[in-house]
Amino acid sequence: MTLSDLLSERIWIPMGAEEDAHYHVDRIGTESGGGGLSTTLRDLARFGEMIRNHGRFNGRQIVPSQVVDDIARGGDPEKFKPAGYTTLPGASYRNQWWVTHNAHGAFMARGVHGQGIYIDPKAEMVIARYASHPAAGNTANDPVTLPAYMALAKDLMAGG
Repeated sequence: MTLSDLLSERIWIPMGAEEDAHYHVDRIGTESGGGGLSTTLRDLARFGEMIRNHGRFNGRQIVPSQVVDDIARGGDPEKFKPAGYTTLPGASYRNQWWVTHNAHGAFMARGVHGQGIYIDPKAEMVIARYASHPAAGNTANDPVTLPAYMALAKDLMAGG
């Protein structure tokens, strides 16, 4: 089974995605799970909301809650520190997710040009973002986006 067929069967169809997703392929047509997934923004947000809800969406358990709990727990921030991500102090990386370990327990899926999913469990907030920043990596975006996400979360929690 191809990666795209597996994603479709186990996640995309059960969560009620509106559009097909597509993986970029290498020169011989092989898909890679490490990047290159193209989706609509609404379906990306829907996926983020499913993760925020511990793998549940539309009354169905799509991803085991233990998997989401493992992602949200993150890794050891001390082991992550030598990686040098100065815009992510106290963070860690686990299962292809970036975990902030902040007061809201926020975690993110991040693409190299600024696209991503930001999940703030405490604020019950998901932000799906598409971007095409010219620099690969998020260090140019983080000083603006991460404080903006936290400000939105605080505003939502304050009833704003």
